[in-house]
Amino acid sequence: MVDQEYQDLLEKYKARLRDEFGETSQQKIKVTSREYSEFKRELFPAHYTFFEKSCNLSEKILNLKQDPTKAKVVQKDLDTCHLNCTPSGVLSFAVLAGLAMIVFGSLIAFAIPVLFGLPPLIFLVVITSIGGFLIIPVILRIPDFMANTWRMKASNQMVQSIFYIVTYMRHTSNLERAIEFAADHLEPPLSLDFRKILWDVETGRFSTIRDSANAYLQLWEEANKDFVESFHLVESSLFEGSEERRLSLLDKSLEVILDGTYENMLHYAHNLKSPMTMLHMLGIILPILGLVILPLVVSFLGNETSPFVMAIYISSLYNFGLPIGVYYLGRTILAKRPAGYGAVDIGEKPGMKKFKNVNLSLGKSVSISVNPLYFSVMVFIVTFLIGFSPLLIHSADPTFEIQSEDGNLKMMDYICPADRLTCEESEKIGPYGIGASILSILFVAGLGGSLGLFYLLRSKNVIKIRERTRQLEDEFSSALFQLGNRLGDGLPAEIAFAKVAQSMRGTVSGQFFSLAERNITKLGMGLEEAIFHPRVGALVTFPSNVIQSSMKVLIESIRKGPRIAAQALLSMSRYIKEIHRVEERLQDLMADVISSMRAQVKFLTPAIAGIVIGITSMISTILTKLSAQLNTLSSQGQQAGGGFGDLLTIFGIGIPTFHFQIVVGVYVVQLAYILTVLSNGIENGADKLGERYALGKNLINGTLLYCIIAAVVMILFNLFASRIIGSSGIGI
Repeated sequence: MVDQEYQDLLEKYKARLRDEFGETSQQKIKVTSREYSEFKRELFPAHYTFFEKSCNLSEKILNLKQDPTKAKVVQKDLDTCHLNCTPSGVLSFAVLAGLAMIVFGSLIAFAIPVLFGLPPLIFLVVITSIGGFLIIPVILRIPDFMANTWRMKASNQMVQSIFYIVTYMRHTSNLERAIEFAADHLEPPLSLDFRKILWDVETGRFSTIRDSANAYLQLWEEANKDFVESFHLVESSLFEGSEERRLSLLDKSLEVILDGTYENMLHYAHNLKSPMTMLHMLGIILPILGLVILPLVVSFLGNETSPFVMAIYISSLYNFGLPIGVYYLGRTILAKRPAGYGAVDIGEKPGMKKFKNVNLSLGKSVSISVNPLYFSVMVFIVTFLIGFSPLLIHSADPTFEIQSEDGNLKMMDYICPADRLTCEESEKIGPYGIGASILSILFVAGLGGSLGLFYLLRSKNVIKIRERTRQLEDEFSSALFQLGNRLGDGLPAEIAFAKVAQSMRGTVSGQFFSLAERNITKLGMGLEEAIFHPRVGALVTFPSNVIQSSMKVLIESIRKGPRIAAQALLSMSRYIKEIHRVEERLQDLMADVISSMRAQVKFLTPAIAGIVIGITSMISTILTKLSAQLNTLSSQGQQAGGGFGDLLTIFGIGIPTFHFQIVVGVYVVQLAYILTVLSNGIENGADKLGERYALGKNLINGTLLYCIIAAVVMILFNLFASRIIGSSGIGI
């Protein structure tokens, strides 16, 4: 009955508006929110925009219609990511991209071997064609992956969002202002979602903020029920006549999402063991152990396939197929991660850009800021030239060689194909020498080292600021408690700041309050300016959303009196402490899985791969020398030549360790990257700053460990192989 009266009243006023302003004039006016549009344009991910434009263009070229049932699911994913495209556009883009890869990819795969003087490789054409068919379902799942990524990033901030809303509504019971307050302090993407709630009201899509919020909450009914329940409790507090019951509902809403977060993460941690074991075995252990067999397989293929072509085959498996499979499986595991409590990338905040560069001091007041990309490119170019110097030297001077006195150890060691005893220098293949193999390790070291150096230099300065800010957040609850007690005693906020700064001297919180107190006493600033001044404010040194929101609540609530401000700060102190407690419990749940993955990235994978390369180098050296000797004996027509001739059909010439090591080294770098992204995502959710810092450390440490182990084992095992060759009389 009430709803019907509301609708009748709404229609009555709509009719009056049509009479006064005219219906046609309303239809011509397109209401837009400049704030939301600019916010989306500045902070919307670039690859999301590219996908959106590609789908819209493909729909104009090839307008295919999706199944209505599937179209509803895809449209929901597109709405979650704020993508302005249709399910038909997604299907059209998938089909066009698949056809383009089949046609143009096959032509390129056919032409590349011809450019190197090799016969066309039908294998690459077939693989490219199969990839073209497989890319269609992959692109069709892109909206699902984007939506899962968006949900994971947003769910990481949901505890904070309820915290901000509850904090604001404790002193001002206004849902619209509370959502706006949360949107100002949250990072994308949840801030974009909250601005969309306000935008839908402003543009007239919904008549009230509650209707807009409830429509948005429908997107989270399946993904995060605790967030929906907490938000409904916040809405219910608006209708409570008793102040005590209103505050009780607000406290209950935060309690619900904190307990739900812990329970969901507990189930996720229990269910994580099986998929992580499968990822570890299928993506890491079995492929690396399979590397030991590959040189034997190459040698037993005889003369049917050249070593270079076999290297292309192995590279297509280890550098394309396996990394894509491991990454896909990892993304599937991450997509099931529930809401957590994630860190904020403060590197994107204003004033932090200079800390993402390398700052070189040229004097007391002069310094230059250099992009780390330049250092990384220089490192890669130098190591690339040194690593591929055997190929460059051989192309310039095919006769160049450095070898030991007995001739068993050579630097270059270019040899004739297996089916020919003698050949021209330009026709020889290789390099098979130990020197070239060692130099190839420098290429892998440069690849992993340059990538790690870029990520490390890009995040090292910013992570220090965040760690200091996080330390402040950890002890800020006690500081707020003291500040709230001082205000509760009736002291002015300026004097309360000085008292807290004095009592917490020597701590990070004491430094924050001392900065604000110094700005008040020495620079004559007011409380708000002392904290929020863009150049000398206390928040410039400690860029934390939690602290910033606490201080904004203080500024707004102090206008209603010191006792109201004291109650707000005491409540915030309790909230921050509860959030910190849940965060510590979540870290404890993930400890076993994260420690196992870190051990794989930092030690196990590089160590196993390095040892395998050393063994492979020894096997390749022995088989190559044996194949060459069998060829010599067969051509000399000795009495046992017929038997050696049969053996020649079994043994080939083997793949050079130079090429094989590069394939394996690149695979180790790829695994280090994928496992680091996966472990950081499981532990912290969508934390880009922590991910970059972890990538910097793991890529450098893991790659260098692999290179050192591979070089040492390779030298030792080749010395051992040379002794075997020398003692058995096998030589060249």
